[in-house]
Formats: sequence, C-alpha cells, structure tokens
Amino acid sequence: MTDAHTDAATAARLNPARRAERTEVLEKAAAAKAACPQVAAATTETKNTVLRAAADALQARAAEVLAANAEDIARGVAQGMSESLVDRLRLDEDRINGIAGGLRQVADLPDPVGEVLGGRRLPNGLRLTQYRVPLGVMGMVYEARPNVTVDAFGLALKAGNVALLRGSKSAAQSNAALVAILQDVAAEHGLPRECVQLLPCESHDSVQDLITARGLVDVVIPRGGAGLIEAVVTGATVPAIETGTGNCHFYIDASSGQGEALEQAIAMLLNGKTRRVSVCNATETALLDAALPVAAQQQIIDALVAAGVRIHGDADNLDHVNVDDLIPADGADWAEEYLSMDIAVKVVDGVEGAIAHIARWSSGHTDGIAARDIAVIDAFTQGVDSAAVNVNASTAFTDGEQYGMGAEIGISTQKLHARGPMGLPELTTSKWVVVGDGHTRP
Repeated sequence: MTDAHTDAATAARLNPARRAERTEVLEKAAAAKAACPQVAAATTETKNTVLRAAADALQARAAEVLAANAEDIARGVAQGMSESLVDRLRLDEDRINGIAGGLRQVADLPDPVGEVLGGRRLPNGLRLTQYRVPLGVMGMVYEARPNVTVDAFGLALKAGNVALLRGSKSAAQSNAALVAILQDVAAEHGLPRECVQLLPCESHDSVQDLITARGLVDVVIPRGGAGLIEAVVTGATVPAIETGTGNCHFYIDASSGQGEALEQAIAMLLNGKTRRVSVCNATETALLDAALPVAAQQQIIDALVAAGVRIHGDADNLDHVNVDDLIPADGADWAEEYLSMDIAVKVVDGVEGAIAHIARWSSGHTDGIAARDIAVIDAFTQGVDSAAVNVNASTAFTDGEQYGMGAEIGISTQKLHARGPMGLPELTTSKWVVVGDGHTRP
C-alpha cells in the first residue's frame, strides 16, 4: 500500500470538494505512471518530432493561449497582483515565440537516455555497464509563469519522463490552454495524452497530494518563491529537488575601482539588477569593497539611483557617500529576494568580508565578483559555496539557455543529484546492467 492511496476512513473525513480534488490528483498520477513505459521507450526521432510539432502548434494556436492569458491577467490585476507577478504571468507573441524556440532547442540537444556513463569487466568475467535512464513521473509545482508549463513538458519528454504539473491558480487558464495543445500534439504522434497533465489548483491541498504520492510520483521539483519551495521540500515524502530562491550578490573589489574596470563593474551590476527584476538570477545585494575610492563608491550609488533602483542599507555603513532616499535596512534586507527595483547595498572589508557576508546571507544560487586581482578572484571562487560563481560577468548569466542547455527546469541550490541550472542530464538517473555467464557468488 503506498502513501498515494488513502484508506476509506481518511476519505470519509474529507468534504466532497476536497475528496474530488484528491481523487483527481491520484488518478492523474496513476495515469502518468501507466504512461511511463511508453514514453521511456520512445525513440529520439519520435520525441524530437513531437517537440518540433508542439512548437509549431503553440505558434499556430497562439490566439487561444493569449486569450486565456488575458483572462488570468485581468483576474490577477483585479485581485491586486503585484507588478512583478503580473510580469511573470504575462504572455505575448514574442514570449510565445520564445517558448516555442525553447522546445526546438531541446529537440536539437543530444538525447541523454541510453548514454553510457561507465563500465568495466571484473576479474571474474562479469561485465558492468552504467547508463542513463528516465526518472519516471516528474511532478512540478510552480508559480505564475506559464512558460514553465511548456519548459517542463519539453525537458521531461526529451529525457523520457512524464510531466505532472501543478501550476498556480493565477495562471490556471493559461496553463490549461497550453497543456491542451501539448496533449493534442502528443496524441497526434502516437504518445499518450497522459505524458503531460495539469493538476487542480483551486486549493493548496493538491500540492500536498502530489508531493506525498509515493509509488506514483518519482520526483517533485518546486519552482517559485521561498515559501513554496520550503513547503514542498519539507512536506514531500517523494524525492524532491530543491530549486532555491535567488538572493544573488555582486561584489565589486578595489581592483575594479577605476577607469574601464569600474565602468564594466557598474554595467554588470546594473544588468544583473535591472535587466529583469522578476527572475531568480537578478542581483539583490551589492557588496562594495571598503578599499574602493569614495568617488568610485559614489559613482556606483549614483548609477543605481539613475537607473531607478531603490537602495536599502545601513546609514552608518554608507555615511561616507550620498544616498538620496536611503531605505533603512534591517536583517531581513540581507536575506531578501526583492524581485523588484530594490537592492541592498553594503560596504565590506575586502574579499574576505564579501565571502563572510555571502556565507551568512546568500541563498546559494549565484554570487558574482568584479575584480582584476587574480588572488582576489581565486579567493572568491574558492570561498563562495554557491551553485554558480560568476567572475566579471553579470548574475543574469545563470540560466540553462545561456549555459547551452536549452530550456531549463530550474536552478538547483542543493548539493545532491543536481546543482545549478538543470537541463536534460539532470532529469535522468542511472541504471547498472551486470552481464555474466552463469556466474554465482561464492
């Protein structure tokens, strides 16, 4: 008996709506499990054909998706949804074209399934081979962004997995339209419609049903804010891969304190902060070396303010520079993923001070440095324990597509199985095949 199968006594305690929701989740999970063998056995050619056909269908049926998305946005705005969440939710023709392009990129990537990872012949004649195999049923819990619906389908399918998607209520209509298109394409090419399914999202209880469906769901991946990720990781009884929030730091060292080096440092900081504030690789904290000339520190502050960034900081720590409308910082600011035009700024005692601050406050996603001193760079890359450490590059580069992976499923901040941008190889596991000739163990 698995945790996914509630007993009669438990079912009797649920109200009819809750019972129906739980039943739907478990029935869809069971259907996903049943679809696994066929999807796992699909050839690379079949998977690539489906992915390219899905990309074409998304563009051809864009009007359906945009109409559904408009409903979601109108409802969200009426309910007071924040500007950053509206940005995450919004689709337009360019974004749909980008989503379709992501599917085509995945189709062009090497198929990880069946890749031989290693092998050897033992002295007793046994032949061992380790190769990649699909994970199975891949549950996704995510917020707002409807593009994740398509990314999850594409990556799951190419890696031979079945996608079981629990999107947010705010994107319910958008996600339903997208999944209907993906299911139609899958069925047209001989794959089960159940290779991708959308779970109910009216209550948070459906998340708990998914993440405790042992025996039916093989892995669950949360993607969203800190609260969502914490709830999934702590409440799951199925294996979970933690995709962390992005409290990303950018440290500007004194060795980048003048001339072209300073201009580049400012450009990288602004790119990480302002390029797109609602994404997890946005820079949320700027750390300035105390040895930077005061004029250089002022130039950095002025550039942020001119770009419309609101600065949070300790007045005593920044009393040597002029910061108009400084927002007093408390402990929460150093841990904050703002997802807005806000940034925390702190002056630190060199690279060691930066490393100590990052160790205390970073979410372990991405932390970067602008420096020209090789010893400082080495100290930073060795001392910062994050999934990505960017040297003289904006934090915005921590992205599966930028890494050449195609669409990513998320940025893992944990240390087991996968870390950093998760592409196709990270959505597989491995199997050992042992071949003998009548061998018996003494």
